[in-house]
Amino acid sequence: MRQKGRHQEWLQQIVFIGPGLLFFILIVVAPFAMGFYYTFTDWDGISNQAAWSGLDNLKKIFTDDERFWTSFWFTLRFTAVAVILTNLVAFGLAMLLNQKLRTKKVLRTVIFLPNVIGGLLLGYIWYFIFVRGFAAIGEATGIELFNLAWLGTKATAFWGIVIVFVWQTAGYMMVIYIAALVSVPKDLLEAAKIDGASSGQLLRSIIVPMIMPAVTICLFLTTSNAFKMFDLNLSLTGGGPGYATESIALNIYREALTYSHYGLGTAKAMIFFFGVALITVTQVLLTKKREVEV
Repeated sequence: MRQKGRHQEWLQQIVFIGPGLLFFILIVVAPFAMGFYYTFTDWDGISNQAAWSGLDNLKKIFTDDERFWTSFWFTLRFTAVAVILTNLVAFGLAMLLNQKLRTKKVLRTVIFLPNVIGGLLLGYIWYFIFVRGFAAIGEATGIELFNLAWLGTKATAFWGIVIVFVWQTAGYMMVIYIAALVSVPKDLLEAAKIDGASSGQLLRSIIVPMIMPAVTICLFLTTSNAFKMFDLNLSLTGGGPGYATESIALNIYREALTYSHYGLGTAKAMIFFFGVALITVTQVLLTKKREVEV
């Protein structure tokens, strides 16, 4: 009887977990393993055979690929700035829209909407705004800020991409922060106010520690999304001017699919994957330590 029960338990696990596990292996594990293999080949992505090249791709990346490291440095700077600004804006909006406002539901919906729009479409919309819209406003008002070549110089193009990323992502993070703020015990806040705690002390000593799980999630999502940023980069600047604003994702795409260096592109993707994994895991571990139990 006991053995029969074990067989039934295994059968249930196979029935319920098996299909999902199979698709996970086919869609995630198998392509990753193939990509790891192609890292050590000089395959062009077209021919039927991929000649083994050993560590040649990795050597080329680390010693003779200045463009990749320019993209890496741009992506690192972009991620740092975008993550900080996105979470500050999202948290500020969450605090504001968690107050007793008549239109807060409408405002939450409006602020969240940019996240629904696809990245390429959003990028082309903002391209029109930067190139045509800002120029018209600058011509009408004479304000120098609107007369800048927002996508034409290295510095302004960087901030242009940051602005669009924050505008698209902050609404989604705001929803997560609002959900966390709602769960903060009201009696604890009232007790602290009675004891004379200021708004700053409430924020620093009670609210932020209580919503640290949400902070962990939002930091993880914004960090991974910023590192993987591709569609906004492609539609707004195309990596220009020159290659000054080319992200690693765009660099990998061009290396593999535009220049037909699939092996080299896969090697870059593997370096990118392990780098992002290391950074995000470190971030999660650090913020997890600051979480408190309610």
